[in-house]
Amino acid sequence: MSIPGQAATSHPQSQDARWPKVAIVALAALTMLPLAVIFASFADPQAEIWAHLGEFVLPRLLLNTFWLLLGVGVGTALLGISLAWLTAVCDFPGRRWLTWALLLPLAIPGYVLGFVMIGLLDFTGPLQTSLRELLGAAPPIPIRSRGGVIAVMALTLYPYVYLVARNAFATQGRRALEAAQTLGLNRWQGFFRVALPMARPWIAGGLAMVLMETLADFGTVAVFNYDTFTTAIYRAWFGMFNLSAASQLASLLVVLVFLALLLEQASRRGQRFTPGSRADRGERIVLGTRARWLAALWCGLVFFTAVAVPLGQLLIWAWQSRADLDSRYLGFLGHSLVLATSGAVVVLTLGLTLAYALRHRQGTFISLSGRFSTLGYAIPGAVLAVGFYLPVSWIDRQWIALGDSLGNRWEPLLGGTLVAMLLAYAVRFLTVGFQPLDAALHRITHNMDEAARSMGSSSRDILARIHLPLLRGGLATAAVLVFVDIMKEMPITLMTRPFGWDTLALRVFEMTSEGEWQRAALPAITLVLTGLIPVLLLMRASDSDEIRHAT
Repeated sequence: MSIPGQAATSHPQSQDARWPKVAIVALAALTMLPLAVIFASFADPQAEIWAHLGEFVLPRLLLNTFWLLLGVGVGTALLGISLAWLTAVCDFPGRRWLTWALLLPLAIPGYVLGFVMIGLLDFTGPLQTSLRELLGAAPPIPIRSRGGVIAVMALTLYPYVYLVARNAFATQGRRALEAAQTLGLNRWQGFFRVALPMARPWIAGGLAMVLMETLADFGTVAVFNYDTFTTAIYRAWFGMFNLSAASQLASLLVVLVFLALLLEQASRRGQRFTPGSRADRGERIVLGTRARWLAALWCGLVFFTAVAVPLGQLLIWAWQSRADLDSRYLGFLGHSLVLATSGAVVVLTLGLTLAYALRHRQGTFISLSGRFSTLGYAIPGAVLAVGFYLPVSWIDRQWIALGDSLGNRWEPLLGGTLVAMLLAYAVRFLTVGFQPLDAALHRITHNMDEAARSMGSSSRDILARIHLPLLRGGLATAAVLVFVDIMKEMPITLMTRPFGWDTLALRVFEMTSEGEWQRAALPAITLVLTGLIPVLLLMRASDSDEIRHAT
């Protein structure tokens, strides 16, 4: 994850302060800690574990992961690029509302869409049951398959490609095709040979996010019983009770994640792209009558499949299972809110500290440490869960041993608390909290600080009276994004929660594991409605931008 460039000037007093360097190094060390713990498992390799993994586990995991990455990558590229081109450049019925409606799958966790599709399309689901009643027989729909999990993940992850590709195409518009036509190319040739290559950096970035999310996913593949590294880590830990096997599987998953990052960066090395501006896009392409309605049908079909159908089915199931709306459900909701709120506070505190530290210190070492600090979003939650649980349990063992040596019986110091969970949240979502704060902080120039100091203001006064009011928007955005991400997060919470700390996401996992689709709907619809908050904020910003450029 790239760190925005630092300010050209820095305050002399800030350069003398040591706290920024200490803070940045400490945050980088916090991010690297779980990785170091996981890779340390290779210092004591267990031959029997690797023999078992190599013979029975790794071939299947690697093959499943390869097909999943290939299928989801191709699916999200086809969906995201086609929808982005149509809504950004072409004109067809319903384009204005479909432009923002196609972002709504961001609000639906993959594991929620997964169990809805299984419940709808399975042999005992309402669709096949109705077809058998009407026709006497119904062709089987292989939803519980590799194709099924790929389709569901593509429908939930395509907005990553759609959003960035649409912004890229919007800066090209009709004029790029007109320039291609002057060279003798038709519209199709112009799209593939001019518009698509110009948008490649943005599309590659979106696909990189998709591939990392695919590698990190636990909930969706668990719903489909599709074995990947994340499910294997969970089973090694809680099924085989073998943390060594779990940590070594986690290390292999980290290698795959960083290989994906390196391949994405290598694919763009040595290439230069010059983006246009929205002012250059010209008028939209006017499609023919048949093409206009085909474009509307395609966009509407994706929205209907990814958003309308699952939301409608969730509401039906939630109403049918309304008896579950009891004190236990309120407990799940309360745990989710407590974890999301406390996690957001921790992440915002660390994110603001990192943003201020990078503002006050420069240099290659500081920049590199800042990059390491924000790598956590690329690390799967299952990896972080193992990486923080091991040192926490080691500290507890040392604490108990110290008590025994003193003739006392001491309870675990950190075990049964939220420490490991909050640390994993902090590393996983630090980037989400840091980016809005860093962007807001870059709007505050050092000249403003100098002017305040010349009027006798202390550093505390500057923070309270200048910085915090100007950072209010960035703080609110970061808080909402982190809060919603933690509400929906599953693997970290599942693997590190204290006893009895079940959340809405874990309630969904529990019910879907037992095939109780209806009872999973009530917590699922709550998570979906919560997830709508950042999507609505994103759509509001997009609408404001559209109106501003239209006028």
